[in-house]
Amino acid sequence: MTGAATASAAAPAAMATGSTPAKSELANWPVQLHLLSPMAPSFRGKDVLLSADCVAFAAGTFHQSLLAGKSLAIACPKLDDGADVYREKITALIDHAQIASLTVAMMEVPCCRGLLKIVQDARARAHRMVPVKAVTIAIKDGSVLAEQAV
Repeated sequence: MTGAATASAAAPAAMATGSTPAKSELANWPVQLHLLSPMAPSFRGKDVLLSADCVAFAAGTFHQSLLAGKSLAIACPKLDDGADVYREKITALIDHAQIASLTVAMMEVPCCRGLLKIVQDARARAHRMVPVKAVTIAIKDGSVLAEQAV
């Protein structure tokens, strides 16, 4: 296969049909919570989305409905090691980066609740209060099942 044929075969359906692909809303890098620095300028005073890894794959409108206007951190409470490191980083985001708000996006499965627990623990340790919102995503169709302040 030639390079052009390979690119055409691998193109997303939206590009193949001629429609405009969705715009990425990603404003910072890296995004994995273990790798990011809470002191990075992309977090200072910003609204932050802490998303379970699976959410972006389940929610087809992730960029537009959850990420737009926010800095991103991703984590998996079930597979990632270092919940204590996560608590410290989230506490640093609250206290040192002085984030404006924190939205926690998680799947409806029980293991994702661990991410919200880590955030609640970090917020309890922080010296300043920050609004936290939990968004629960359906595994079946990626729709928002619940959205609540915590």
